[in-house]
Amino acid sequence: MEEDRSSVIAVRKLTKVYRTYLKEEGFAGALRGLWTRRYKETVAADAISFSVRPGELVGFLGPNGAGKTTTLKMLSGLLYPTSGEAKVLGFVPWERANEFRRQFALVLGQKNQLWWDLPAAESLELNRVIYGIDSTEARRTVDELTGLLDVRDKLAVMVRELSLGERMKMELIAALLHRPRVLFLDEPTIGLDVVSQKKVREFLRHYTAERGITTLLTSHYMQDIEELCQRVIIIDHGQLFFDGALREIVDRFAAYKVVTLSRRDGLPEIDLAAHGEVMERDPCRVRLRIRRDQIVGACRELLGSLQADDINIEETPIEDVIRELFTRRRVEVKEEAVA
Repeated sequence: MEEDRSSVIAVRKLTKVYRTYLKEEGFAGALRGLWTRRYKETVAADAISFSVRPGELVGFLGPNGAGKTTTLKMLSGLLYPTSGEAKVLGFVPWERANEFRRQFALVLGQKNQLWWDLPAAESLELNRVIYGIDSTEARRTVDELTGLLDVRDKLAVMVRELSLGERMKMELIAALLHRPRVLFLDEPTIGLDVVSQKKVREFLRHYTAERGITTLLTSHYMQDIEELCQRVIIIDHGQLFFDGALREIVDRFAAYKVVTLSRRDGLPEIDLAAHGEVMERDPCRVRLRIRRDQIVGACRELLGSLQADDINIEETPIEDVIRELFTRRRVEVKEEAVA
């Protein structure tokens, strides 16, 4: 693979195929399996190619089973690919060079790296020893990060007794203890309450920008993506089908805009179905979904017929666009399979 010196992460035609043994039912099936075995192949990543520049925080999106976590695990060296190439910080991840392992971190929102039966401080101390970090430097880092995440008073608490939000903050501290240059985040806010999600997002936005940490983030919470990422990569069924600015998703894939009209002394009762889909309606206010290519004419007619005091035109929320995109993609895949 020709190295792109401007990219921290460079991926070319990365593919991962899982091969699963199909066990036949019954005793006779088990006996047959001793001589003849049938396997099912599942493509988790299908010739994916992309690159990430230094300091970028990129959203890595897709529905469940799209191949996001598999890709992150290959880029962190936990899985070997079936084919294709990748370089992270100039290293081939699955070769697992010690130098590489000291420069990246992987946080899996549904997996624990802290020791369940130890206080958080002792788990962090174990990480310090594993990475060979100077004790003074480690204390300074832990003091800084616990202060930023507001968990300094939780260091002596057993990990099992921490709340989910406190535990995730400690997981982030453990991942950042050795000051990695690359960070892979897989659902870091999953299951957290709204306050904890906001605190984690604010921390990630400021800390990664300040340190220039190159970050790939997967999340099912669109607020995470909207607040943290300017660029997104979307994959589905193992294939990459969008890589660009977050706002481009709306520009390219949103067929509708949302129009809100209001009038203080009440709107007249008229049929609005010809102009668009009525989303909400009360005596003084109405919201409609109107096709983008009809927005100018529809708004002109609506203002006249409703005699509205105010009009507001919004883009379709990105979360709705992406949900619609995944739905459309699933239909296309099924139609291709049938054909």
